[in-house]
Amino acid sequence: MCHHCVVESVKQKMLDRRSLFRGGAAAALTAVAAAATGPAQAADPVMKGLSHDLTHELYPDFPTFFGVQQFWMDQKFNYAEHKFNLFELRVNEHTGTHMDAPLHFSADGKSVAEIPVENLVVPLCVVDIREKAAASADAQVTPDDLTAWIAANGPIPKNACVAMNSGWDAHVATDKFRNADDKKVMHFPGFHIEASKMLIEDGNAVGIAVDTLSLDFGPSPDFATHYGWLPTGRWGLECVANLGAMPAAGGVMVVGAPKIRGGTGGPSRVIGMV
Repeated sequence: MCHHCVVESVKQKMLDRRSLFRGGAAAALTAVAAAATGPAQAADPVMKGLSHDLTHELYPDFPTFFGVQQFWMDQKFNYAEHKFNLFELRVNEHTGTHMDAPLHFSADGKSVAEIPVENLVVPLCVVDIREKAAASADAQVTPDDLTAWIAANGPIPKNACVAMNSGWDAHVATDKFRNADDKKVMHFPGFHIEASKMLIEDGNAVGIAVDTLSLDFGPSPDFATHYGWLPTGRWGLECVANLGAMPAAGGVMVVGAPKIRGGTGGPSRVIGMV
């Protein structure tokens, strides 16, 4: 076979593989969308291709639960001297927009690397409690909020993430994000333990997400939601951003969780698709 023919043959095979990949990716997203919105709207995320970044930018001074620095960047090479840039990173797993794996609050739960990939591309249910949170920093997602969401949008889809939109992401660059009082008790919204129990009993949610520093509300004395939710094999996301850009129902969340052996969580790139 001539050289030109070989080149053309290889090019065609590569194009065929790309087409196959695109078709497979579209089919996968359509399947998730079908669970989130029903058959009539199943192709919308693929056809529209609208996406939103649900991730805060991570930097050394990003606010943390303990109020101390948890992310460091040490530049080892720079372009002026070495003709390339390279940083060595040191990070607490639970910094910035990040995942809580089951292992975080259990003796032998799944590590972040062991979470099945099919549980990381999921229908997204957004529970809007912004009005409550504006009235009280200690607002929580309750069973009543979940019941109202279901009444308006239908049952929670299988393998879903249920996210709290309290509007707290708007405070990320201010002291209000931690909102600590004179006794160093923080005040921000979270999931009530009874709401997490309701989701466990329903059985369809594999994850919950908050736009604050903790799955539990700020003044929680016992991390009840963490201890009630994570040991069941489900995951949580904290410090999620831009949930206001997502619809209450019909969206898809893609969680780029780190695949760290034995990790209890880690900073994650989270994308919402509509």
